[in-house]
Amino acid sequence: MQKEMGVKASRNVMRGSLFTTRELTIIGMLSGITMLLGLTGYGFIPLPMMKATILHVPVIIGALVAGPRVGAMVGLIFGCFSIFQAITSPVLLSFAFLNPVISVIPRILIGIGAYYVYKGIRGVLHKESISLAIAGLCGSLINTIGVMGGIYFIYAKDFAEVRNIPLDNVVNIILGICAFNGIPEAIVSAVITVPVVIVLKKALKNR
Repeated sequence: MQKEMGVKASRNVMRGSLFTTRELTIIGMLSGITMLLGLTGYGFIPLPMMKATILHVPVIIGALVAGPRVGAMVGLIFGCFSIFQAITSPVLLSFAFLNPVISVIPRILIGIGAYYVYKGIRGVLHKESISLAIAGLCGSLINTIGVMGGIYFIYAKDFAEVRNIPLDNVVNIILGICAFNGIPEAIVSAVITVPVVIVLKKALKNR
């Protein structure tokens, strides 16, 4: 009798918790990968004219494998890590990333947006690979547009000062970054997301 009551109590605790043990494991693993990629520099892929970042890809993967809550949590940790990097390894625009509106909120939205794009496309096309690719693409664009859009609307004047450019040119520079950085990053994100998510889903399903 006492044993049955103990089992029931354990189940109630699990139901009342925010994340399951599996979800916490996925969050910890993907957050660790994000930080490792950022600290080692492996999260940046050299392209002919720029470096594409893949630090946001674990956020997308977490959302597509385990749902929007997990994606949002990995994105939150990614955003907090961005603040940490802005403090410990400052660069030209680090001042903007000290603001959670720039560094945290867009990263939380990555996973949420990617998940619901995947669900919407999957419900229409019924093709897993295409749905995952589009979700990866959109998740990456959410990151780029959210961060760069926030910098423009909040820090346009400061951006102009640190870049030593006229204020009127800021919008063109921001749009250029979104195009020349954001599009390759979105393509790289889509390419990585599809095989990784398919493999992880199969592995979790077989457990």
